Formats: sequence, structure tokens, C-alpha cells
Amino acid sequence: MDTSGHEAMLLSVASMYYLQDMKMEAIGAQLHMSRSSVSRLLKEAREKGLVEITLRPTPTKAPGISQRIASAFGVDAQVVPVPDSADEAERLEQVARATARLVTNWFDSDMVLGIAWGTTLSAIGRHLTKKPTRGSSVVQLNGAMNNRTSGVEYAATLMSRFGDAFDATVHLFPVPAFFDFAATRRAMWRERSVARVLDVQRRADIMLFSIGAIAGEIPSHVYSAGYLEADDIATLAHEGVVGDVCTVFLRADGSYEDLSLNERATGPTPAELQSVSRRVCAVAGDSKIVPLLAALRAGTITQLIIDEQTATGLVSRISASESSLSRR
Repeated sequence: MDTSGHEAMLLSVASMYYLQDMKMEAIGAQLHMSRSSVSRLLKEAREKGLVEITLRPTPTKAPGISQRIASAFGVDAQVVPVPDSADEAERLEQVARATARLVTNWFDSDMVLGIAWGTTLSAIGRHLTKKPTRGSSVVQLNGAMNNRTSGVEYAATLMSRFGDAFDATVHLFPVPAFFDFAATRRAMWRERSVARVLDVQRRADIMLFSIGAIAGEIPSHVYSAGYLEADDIATLAHEGVVGDVCTVFLRADGSYEDLSLNERATGPTPAELQSVSRRVCAVAGDSKIVPLLAALRAGTITQLIIDEQTATGLVSRISASESSLSRR
């Protein structure tokens, strides 16, 4: 084949692949050549400058937003860029993917990872990649039982994803998400089997959790799966609760100590979380903005992974709050 004929072939193959969106197999079948020959011709077209590939990243304000959150609360904020057109499910998947990658980097042999179950954590579990470790453990942070289901299958499936990814020992927490009576909780905390899991929790190197929101496009599991009775929901509204961290409820100002339902909750309190050096929170969705701000005020977070749209809403809330304080 002469030079002009060969160049025409390169242009023809490149046009079918890049402009007509044909797969290499289809191009090969049409031109009576192998897939590897098509791949070689495409590579040659790029090397000769017949094809130019330009990446045009979506404009993002992520770095500036990240610095704004970090300066307001002293946290390491990782803002995940997402298109403006992304819905909440897509935003959640992007945050889950980024969180899975970061946690995999941070977690290693002889470490303990505490996990609070929920919708976001389930998404993170789906994006984990294999990283074998030695002598490591993953421990469930809050109970999953309620009066409709044991919750064991749901929690065990989630925990096993993390255990399998890291070859880690799994410690389930076989207690209700909320006890019926605070006295029962206090008694159970003295049981040796429960105390053993609580001890593993206290030795955690990393705590991984999300924010529970009472309402939203993607409901938080604790509010959508029968863990709370109608009377409980009414009590939360009466006491000014905006959401939860590890099934411990928070008001907008980050206070939680005197909330009645927290006496029956099984997750670690913000004060207990603060004993762990790396507290990783993954958040996506507009409904999470108010409870996230409460969690930040409660000092529960050291690393925040958040999508750009949610982060923008959070910064707007922070600015509005600061403006309100300055006018007083």
C-alpha cells in the first residue's frame, strides 16, 4: 500500500472509531482485519497527529470549597467533583467510590476499622478493592436489630464485604439498634460478650460512618427500615433532632447529651468517637447538609468525603450562620 493509501486507511479507521463510535471488532469485520490490527492503526493515527485527543474537565470549585470547610471546622475535606446534572444516586456513587479508595489506602495490617451500617456504607462496600492485610479487624459500631427483624443478615453482609476486602477478622455487634429501655442497655453493656465488642471498638484506628438524615431522596436506613416507631419520630421532632451519627441523634447545634432516645442508642457518642484519631465521614445529598453541620459542630469528623453539590450547600449554610452571628 502506498503512503497516501495507508494514510487514507488510518483516517478511515480513526473516523469509524472516534466519530462513528464503532467498536474495534466491528471495524475489523468491515475492513477484513483483526482487532489487534485495528488497535495498531489507531495508535499509529494518534502518533502521526491525525487524531488529537483533548480533555475538557468540568469546571469545579472543589479546591476552594474544601479549604473553606477545613478552615471552618479543622477537618480534612475531600470534595468530589460531580456534574451539575448528577442526581443524588450518582453523587452517592461518586462519593462511595472515592471513600472506598481512601479507606483502602489508610487501612493496613494490625489495624482496627470501625464501621457504622447504613445506605452510604453499603455503597462504599460495593466499591472496595482487594487489599490483603494481616492481624487486622473490622468491627460493627452500632446494633442492627429491631422489633421487625434481627438485622443480622443486613449487617453481616455489609461487614463481610469489608472483612473479605482486607482479609480481616469481623466482629459483629449482636444488639438492637435501640433498646426499649435505657436500663436494659446499661445491663447489656456489662455482659462480657457485649463488653468484648465494645473493647474492640475502643481500639479502632479508623471509624467510618455517614450522616443519617430524617428525610431525603435517598432515605437513611435508620429512618426507612423500621428502627423507629411513630412515637420515636414525634419525640425526635419535639426535641429538635436534625439527624444522627452512628444512630446517636444530634440537634442542629451539635448537642446530644440530654436527648432521651440516645439513652437507648447503641452507637458510639461524639465524645466516644473523639478518642479515635481518624474519623472518616462520607456524605452525599442535599438532605444531609443540616445534620452534617450538626456533626461537624459536635466534633465527630476528622476526614470528610463529600460531593461538590452537597459541599456547596454546606458552605452556604456556614456563611449564613456566620452572617447571623455577626449581626447579633
